[in-house]
Amino acid sequence: VAEEAALTAEVHGNEVVRLYDVGVAGLHRLLAHLDEIMSASVIIAIAGMEGALASVIAGLADCPVIAVPTSGGYGASFHGLSALLSMLNSCAGGVSVVNIDNGFGAGYLASMINHMGAK
Repeated sequence: VAEEAALTAEVHGNEVVRLYDVGVAGLHRLLAHLDEIMSASVIIAIAGMEGALASVIAGLADCPVIAVPTSGGYGASFHGLSALLSMLNSCAGGVSVVNIDNGFGAGYLASMINHMGAK
């Protein structure tokens, strides 16, 4: 899903910085990339489980965050439904949500946001 989003954005002329395995279960991994997060013009946050990553990133960043729930996970993930509902109910401003595993939709939306300033 992450590569689908990244490749879609790249094909549409965007520079993409990939940050993997920076989930909220180990917050230090996310905070180690704070400079990249703060300098981004749009962020795609892909997460399963409880889907908290998008809200945490949106609380740190000053740009739109596109949340992508994934169908992977264990426990009561319900094939991505748990993460989807969590992301839809985010209390952080600036979060938009695409459907479960929709890397293409996230990459395309990120590209549209990036190119809005060029008009």
